Amino acid sequence: MANTPLTGAEFKQELRGGKPKFGLFVNSHSPTVAEQLAHTGYDWLLIDTQHGPMGPEQLSAMLCGVASGGAKSMVRVGGYDDRIGIQQSLDLGADGVLVPYINTAEEARQAVSCALYPTAGTRSVYFPQRSMNKGGLLGYAGNWNKNAIVALQVETASCIENIEEIAAVPGVDILFLGQNDLCMSMGLYEKYEFPHMYTSPELGAATTKLIETAKKNNVILGLFLFGTARVEEFLNKDFTFISIGNDLHHVLTQAGAHVAALEGIAKDRANTWSRRPTALL
Repeated sequence: MANTPLTGAEFKQELRGGKPKFGLFVNSHSPTVAEQLAHTGYDWLLIDTQHGPMGPEQLSAMLCGVASGGAKSMVRVGGYDDRIGIQQSLDLGADGVLVPYINTAEEARQAVSCALYPTAGTRSVYFPQRSMNKGGLLGYAGNWNKNAIVALQVETASCIENIEEIAAVPGVDILFLGQNDLCMSMGLYEKYEFPHMYTSPELGAATTKLIETAKKNNVILGLFLFGTARVEEFLNKDFTFISIGNDLHHVLTQAGAHVAALEGIAKDRANTWSRRPTALL
């Protein structure tokens, strides 16, 4: 029997209390995949409209699929100025948004404003719509500002430079570290041979600054990882909102495991088999 889903406020309270919530980005535009992943036990799924090919109709169906499995739903939108994307994601029932490429406190304020109802923000009120189907207009809108999950992506050198002002913006719930883009922005891909930029002192110093500032402002720490190898490391640094990759990466790694098993079976047979060459596996 499924447990009663946490409210957004309860979800954030547990994260702030140190209880981790693991999730996955969904980059395929498949409602079926989103629904199946929602039944795997991940705490949250994030539909990535920034890098995925889904339109509003597909997003609508994908959010329904996530809701059916009881996972919290997030949507990565186009940016702090993507007012329509933020509005549609929330009206379609998303529990929150991840806003990429935040560089300044003013951009953070604009992102938060689009996600919250007045007087804390400028989100437009409209009824009826899916987000209000369970609680009604007053039940949903009246509680939304405390249940909203507003995450900002930390992925540029400018964001790290301005992180103290960004973290202090009211309504920011999660600061979400994107190591790949941050390394690019800081020039670390040019300075270090892959993958040593991820353990470089420069990235370490930026991460420490992020951690200290988030703690000072009672903001949740999140980040994107591929796989589970470094999860414990970041749990020990008080990151609690952690992605384990995305659906396409899961497909590749699981398929790769099956292909490797087939090679093992075939190697001792007269008619040997080896996998077809590919750059991805």
